[in-house]
Amino acid sequence: MNLANLGLSGINAAQNRLQTTGHNINNAATEGYNRQSVLVSTAGATPTGFGFIGRGVQTDSVERAYNNFLSRQLVNSQSTGASISAYGNEIVQINNLFADRTVGITPALQKFFDGIQAVASSPADPAGRQELLGRSASLVGQLNDANAFLDAQRNNINTQVSTVVTQVNSYVERIRDLNHQVVVAKASSSGQPPNDLLDQRDQAVSELSQLVGVRVLEQDGSVNLTLSNGQVLLGGDTVFPLQAVPAANDPTRTVVAYSASTGAGSTTLVEMDDSSISGGTLGGLLSYRNTTLDSVQNELGRLAVGVALSVNKQHQAGFDQNGNAGAEFFSIGNPKALSSIDNKGSATVTASFSDANALTGQDYKITFNGANDYTVTSVPNGTQVFRGDLSTPQEIGGMQIQVAAGAQAGDSWALQPTRSAAGDLKLNLTDPASIAAAGSAIGDADGGNALLLAKLQTEKVLGNGTMGLNEAFSQIVNKVGVQTQQNGTSAKAQATLIQQNYAAQQAVAGVNLNEEYVNLDRSLEQFRAASRLIDVSSTLFDTLLGMRA
Repeated sequence: MNLANLGLSGINAAQNRLQTTGHNINNAATEGYNRQSVLVSTAGATPTGFGFIGRGVQTDSVERAYNNFLSRQLVNSQSTGASISAYGNEIVQINNLFADRTVGITPALQKFFDGIQAVASSPADPAGRQELLGRSASLVGQLNDANAFLDAQRNNINTQVSTVVTQVNSYVERIRDLNHQVVVAKASSSGQPPNDLLDQRDQAVSELSQLVGVRVLEQDGSVNLTLSNGQVLLGGDTVFPLQAVPAANDPTRTVVAYSASTGAGSTTLVEMDDSSISGGTLGGLLSYRNTTLDSVQNELGRLAVGVALSVNKQHQAGFDQNGNAGAEFFSIGNPKALSSIDNKGSATVTASFSDANALTGQDYKITFNGANDYTVTSVPNGTQVFRGDLSTPQEIGGMQIQVAAGAQAGDSWALQPTRSAAGDLKLNLTDPASIAAAGSAIGDADGGNALLLAKLQTEKVLGNGTMGLNEAFSQIVNKVGVQTQQNGTSAKAQATLIQQNYAAQQAVAGVNLNEEYVNLDRSLEQFRAASRLIDVSSTLFDTLLGMRA
């Protein structure tokens, strides 16, 4: 081994370090880049009678500063943060809608009962009666508008779910392609790690996790992906795409599904429960819809039913200015029953409100087990509330429920008692004279029934005698407010955790420019020293030639 070869080995090692340092400097701000370093070792030594003479240095590999534990911690915290953010973006909208006590449903309820009080004080005054109709219409309008806002938010979530599912499938395809590139690159470089491809794949997994929570399993140089519930997204070289489809029991609700084999080359779509998907934007959207939007809209509908049934019952007990018995003050639709698209029979479910005080604000699932055996369970907690024959009307949860003939075993229906009730509420009266303020049919100076109507403001007409109308709405406002506050607190805590995990990950894998500048100078000095060896070797060789001459 001569000095020239020694110098050459040093130049090669220094050049590799210079190039790697330059690569680090250029990618200092590249998202997902992990700092790289050159691993070298001695090239060995030549034995002589007086010892071993070294043969220089050799480059073994270029490795990235990567810590799997720290990287997964960061990815998981970012996934949770994206979920909290998606949830918060939605709930803050209804919090802003309901929280203002100066406009909206709370003042509309108050003005409605103030109008009834005015009619009770002066039942013959046509202006007071007209004012009551106007305030009644305003209350109906506020409830209708609030429900329309929630419906619009529900439709927006459907759109977002479809968009995110498309993005998830795109990322999984990209990761599958990167898996292939990593395997090929590793095989073509004698097993050396393709660091930049690995960084790109890790970054793609990180971005995917911010769309939906995923679990990562590395096997033979490739990564396999599953959802938090175990559903496979990427296994080996096969992608198992998700689909956004209308729910079988509610076509207005977009859910996430996957294809499952049924044999003979055919597949069927299997819906996943909202609660089985967690993490990322998708998990946050589904969690918000499942735990907040559904219950808020149901409770708002229960309030509308409470207003309609309690006012109608008392109003029909009185008499109007013409001496006629009072008509329905408000009209309200019936509970919504939806047949599953998988039903084999032709039976339909009919339901009507019977007792607002017994309404729970929950949805129900009705399942036919055969031989006139029906099971009714609450949604989402799955508590059985009835089992028996529904071929004749049965009183369940403040409703009269009946199933027509034609059901087959396994058929099911989704029953949403109050989901659309706030949107269905209408004012039934148009003539001020038709307000049944009197307690008797004699004369129009009697305001006895109007006084009883006014008492409904404080009577416990909902929640099995635990809530008045104002209290029912306050409960909705408080629930949304608390959940909004909890989400805000969680978002701040999660942001801090993400920063901590990022700092820990960057301490290992991030590019420190000051350190790279030092490495640059050190490698440059090594390059110069190794070059000097070649220069010395040339001088010695020339000297030897001169001595021979």
